[in-house]
Amino acid sequence: MLAIIILLPLLLGTVLSVGLNQAPRLFKMLVAVGISLGCFILLLSQANSVFNGQIISQSWDWLPQLGINLSFRLDSIALLFALLISGIGTLIFIYAYYYLSENSSLSKLYALLMVFMAAMLGISLSNNLIILLVFWELTSISSFLLVSYWKQYQTAQQGSRMALTITGMGGLALLGGFVLLGQMAGTYQIDEILSIGASLQANPVFNSALILILLGAFTKSAQFPFHFWLPNAMAAPTPVSAYLHSATMVKAGIFLVARLLPIFVGSALFHQMVTTVGLITFCIGAFFAIFKDDLKGLLAYSTISHLGLIMCLLGMGSPLAIAAAVFHIINHATFKAALFMIAGVIDHEASTRSMYKLRGLWQVLPFTGTLTFIAASAMAGVPLTNGFISKEMFFTEIVSYFSGGQFLLAITVTTLAGIFAVAYSARMIHGIFFDGKLGKDVNQKAHEPAFGMLAPILVLAIGCILVGVLPAFFAENIVNQVTRSITLVHDFHGVHLAIWHGVNTPLIMSVIALVGGTGLYFALARQNKIRHIELEKYMGKFQGKIIFEKILSTLETTSRTVKLSTETSSLQNYLFLIIAFTIGLICIPLLPYELNTGTRVLTHAPLTAIVIWLMLFSACWMMLWFHHERIKAVLISGAVGLVLSATFVTLSAPDLALTQITVDVVTTVLLLMSLSLLPQLTPYESSQAIRWRDAIIAIIAGGGIGWIAWLVLTRDHNSISWFFAQQSLPLGGGANIVNVILVDFRGFDTFGEITVLGIAGIGALCLMDGMRTHGTQTTKGLTYRFNPSPLLVRTAASWVLPIALVVSLYIFMRGHNAPGGGFIAGLITAIALVLQYIALGQERAERLMCAKSGRLYEIWIGSGLVIAGLTGVGAWFWSRPFLTSAHFYIPIPFDKIHFATAVFFDLGVYLAVVGSTMLMISVLGDSKHSSMSGPVREE
Repeated sequence: MLAIIILLPLLLGTVLSVGLNQAPRLFKMLVAVGISLGCFILLLSQANSVFNGQIISQSWDWLPQLGINLSFRLDSIALLFALLISGIGTLIFIYAYYYLSENSSLSKLYALLMVFMAAMLGISLSNNLIILLVFWELTSISSFLLVSYWKQYQTAQQGSRMALTITGMGGLALLGGFVLLGQMAGTYQIDEILSIGASLQANPVFNSALILILLGAFTKSAQFPFHFWLPNAMAAPTPVSAYLHSATMVKAGIFLVARLLPIFVGSALFHQMVTTVGLITFCIGAFFAIFKDDLKGLLAYSTISHLGLIMCLLGMGSPLAIAAAVFHIINHATFKAALFMIAGVIDHEASTRSMYKLRGLWQVLPFTGTLTFIAASAMAGVPLTNGFISKEMFFTEIVSYFSGGQFLLAITVTTLAGIFAVAYSARMIHGIFFDGKLGKDVNQKAHEPAFGMLAPILVLAIGCILVGVLPAFFAENIVNQVTRSITLVHDFHGVHLAIWHGVNTPLIMSVIALVGGTGLYFALARQNKIRHIELEKYMGKFQGKIIFEKILSTLETTSRTVKLSTETSSLQNYLFLIIAFTIGLICIPLLPYELNTGTRVLTHAPLTAIVIWLMLFSACWMMLWFHHERIKAVLISGAVGLVLSATFVTLSAPDLALTQITVDVVTTVLLLMSLSLLPQLTPYESSQAIRWRDAIIAIIAGGGIGWIAWLVLTRDHNSISWFFAQQSLPLGGGANIVNVILVDFRGFDTFGEITVLGIAGIGALCLMDGMRTHGTQTTKGLTYRFNPSPLLVRTAASWVLPIALVVSLYIFMRGHNAPGGGFIAGLITAIALVLQYIALGQERAERLMCAKSGRLYEIWIGSGLVIAGLTGVGAWFWSRPFLTSAHFYIPIPFDKIHFATAVFFDLGVYLAVVGSTMLMISVLGDSKHSSMSGPVREE
């Protein structure tokens, strides 16, 4: 059921939203509402059992060796957030239908909102840290697309990029924190980690994991100093702001901290960081909200403030503080979603969101004004609203948590933030709906919108009143059960939610906040200062947005400088930088170690080894001497490959020898064809200093690799070859260990390699299709295409092809039990086809093979990848891991044949290798060229 709840909006919702693009708007809305309401009902059906302590879980193995499984868990905290996500999402879908004009794509908005809903449900229900992280990043991507929904506006583009950058960096930090946490706990399963509890704090890397996880939570929930991205994301359509930036996405960080709270509680670093950051965010968000011009900007900063309040409560860590945080999560979602939708109504009817222009709207929008009064009162913490009770609980926990010198500071900051909250709430009520006559810049024909647009707001406003008047009836059991789920303190007696707790310090703080906030607003309004104070002017360069843009500008300038200084169009310089950087990366980790010769008993080098070494040394020296002459250099590199093949033969590695020889032939052909399009000579070094530089770096790199090889070879090691020797036949069904490793034990690697090879072939086609090269003095006379050869060569090639194909078949069929396999067979076939190009000419050879323009080779590549992939998928039908092969005997008259399913995978390798190799050769051979004067010339 849990997976279905996530998949409903993710798959069904997005498909229907896009597929019904031409359907009536009302039908689209009904489909979207039906899906989200279906998720809500499914969750609600489990509410009774879950809120009574039952935990529902589902799990499927995915990568069990890495501890990554598709695991989901529905407990009280997960159910609460999932109900908020699906319930408020249903209201948002209804509201969006009336908010968006006919010119805006409702299908696009619904599809993106469905993806976002699924991602948030995934975060809430995930029981695996890595799976949670996947959904976490999906929220960042989907919110980026939603904020930039109106991509024609520059503010939308800037806001979406800023939000994605900040939350994306937080996601990277979160990945590091999750990996460290998983390594400490020995598992990525959240329930197993929570069962360990605070014992993880003894681990020396705990604080590092804690800081990284909190960075991810702070960025996602817009905590100081990462808060500035949220106001800049207000360019999104109002339904998006009401859903993402009040009730759901910005609470993802809150949820994460609450979910992992049992392992954090007791850590001094956790309590200090979270309470401090939360208090600062609570205060500065409320202060900046007072002076914002944009109505949605005011609500954005107030959201930041309330998120800080909740984060501060989580930082305290006591069960009573957690209960207050849970209650305020519910309350904030209701009144803030309502207020954002009200902002959309005002913008929709008054044609502006500017607080400097809005006034006197009560004359034309009395019902909207009433709803605003209820929701804004809840936001301010006025008695008989839900916000008042959770604010009282917050003040109570502040008074009881802090002591000594911190007490007075915390009380002062909290009361000031409460005053600011009342002030911006009063501004939203009085400044917009009263404060004089209807503004002249406001649409004079404004009127109440359709009831369907106000209905979602009305539902939330009624909730604010009902919970505020009867909190024990509507919320007490939920709050207490979710608190037990978060803290894992099952003997927690719970809190009693009531309107009146007597005269105490929190009540006095509330009275001061209500009176002081109202007085502050009217004092500023009377002097007309709210409409003229621009905090951005006073903050100057210390604004978060400006600092962020300055950092990005500095990074861009620095990267451009590095680019200009390194991209010199010189392969020589590129190789120098790559090799020098690699040397540095290798040397730094090795510095603490004593790199001495090992204690392994050394043996004398046989004569064969000495001869091969001398041949290799001679070939490399010739390469160094003739490297400026490109054709000679290619031929010498082929000689080096032959020496390596002889080495493999000497070391009894026939598979590697066959592979090396065939690869050597094919790469030599490719290099010769490529170099025929270039000058025959490589330019000499520009100065003696560069020659010495390159010589020194080459000696260091070569000597270093040789020294590392010496250190390894002079030390004893535990080989794992015994495993493959023992298990190759019983598990892989083959006697050729190398081939079994490639197509079975490490088949996934091989599949990736042939995929890369296919991409390289297609890439060559895309880059060089229709390419025209100009002849130069150094390339004059070279052949650009395969042209027909003399009769003797054509006759010999006609005999070579069938023999080569038979050899390829033989090498292919024996590969699982003797040296050979699909890769070697594919290269042999490619060599035979290249000989046909040489003998018959490329044009005729491709015409006979129906391979004009490489189309046949593209089909071979695709067919090879499909066959290899289907072979791997087939193992799933027998509940075996991907690419696990099966082997059995097929009876035939008087005998039986041993057969392994890996042969199909090898067939895919064969086709992909032949197709990729021949496609690159075909593209190079087909490159058109022209002389310096311009006309195309075929030689």
